[in-house]
Amino acid sequence: MNHSIHSADRSTHLKIVVVALVAGIAVAAFGISARTGADYSQSAQVVKAGKAVVVTISSTSTVRYTISPALE
Repeated sequence: MNHSIHSADRSTHLKIVVVALVAGIAVAAFGISARTGADYSQSAQVVKAGKAVVVTISSTSTVRYTISPALE
């Protein structure tokens, strides 16, 4: 048995290429099957600003809005 890739014969190189090709196809097939089984639909959600709140810290004032989901 050859323990170095440099001294390996043609059949050993062929086995390595075949195993790598089969592994690559298996990973690609798994990824495609996992992707097509999921539902990736997206929907927009409207968010409206609520009541204004004034916050003062060290003589500076900041206006912040509370966010409430839109009523449907």
